[in-house]
Amino acid sequence: MTRRARSTIFLVRCAPPAPFAIAIPRGLRLLHIAERGDLELHVDGQSFILHEGDMALLARGDRHVIGAGTPAPAERELTAADSFRRVDELTDPAAPRWVTGTFGVEETIADPLLSVLPAAVLIRAGADRDWLTLSLQLLVVEVTDARPGAGVMISRILDLLFIHALRAWSADDAAPGWLTAALDPAFGPVLTTIHNNPDRPWQVAELAALARLSRSTFTERFTRLLGRSPGAYVTDRRLEHAAHLLGSTDEPVGRIAGAVGYHSEAAFNRAFHRRYGMPPLRWRKRRQRAPR
Repeated sequence: MTRRARSTIFLVRCAPPAPFAIAIPRGLRLLHIAERGDLELHVDGQSFILHEGDMALLARGDRHVIGAGTPAPAERELTAADSFRRVDELTDPAAPRWVTGTFGVEETIADPLLSVLPAAVLIRAGADRDWLTLSLQLLVVEVTDARPGAGVMISRILDLLFIHALRAWSADDAAPGWLTAALDPAFGPVLTTIHNNPDRPWQVAELAALARLSRSTFTERFTRLLGRSPGAYVTDRRLEHAAHLLGSTDEPVGRIAGAVGYHSEAAFNRAFHRRYGMPPLRWRKRRQRAPR
């Protein structure tokens, strides 16, 4: 992720008539900012409320639903009729509305690293988030009154929002220094390699060689930046990938265990139970029953 996360210059201002439940398909890396009113966000079995001025970054590209109003209607896709440019175009100016911007990134570099993020990174509006308020205002101006260079302006603002969101998440919820490590020329390739190959029996010496550091220096810096040893980090990534496969596929537990580097299903079950508090099959059933 040493290259800039480049937006595809896709920004839309939305205000469908309530109630609505707009389903966004998997594969789109984007952000939503609530411009007016409250919105409901449903993603990865979780539900969140976006209050006016809040932002949600969905950098992993998970399928999700954004809605408002009751009773909740059937889910549908976003259409051109849901978008607008100026408030005077709306039949109900008081209706909930938001802006959505999408991103295009270097997938081979970004995907393994962004997979560490939660399905939605929530940034709440507040006095210490003036950058979010200002960015929303600038985006609205560019959509409302498109002038020469609007595409470039929108692209840069979306990039800045993306970076601000990663900074906020890294500071509040991530392992210490995750963002610093991900962008570090020595550690970025190591994290990418681990995430791309969770089934490989990684040795510290191999990872240190990738970073072009001695084993002792690598272990000390890795632990200081990520808040855990290289071995513990590899285990975490394996189990998180296993949880994703359990929730998104019907693959047998034994096959998933092998796909994340466990040669014994019993060993995988024990490790998964320690991490998630229940065995894999029970976790899968609970996940399948969770509201989407």
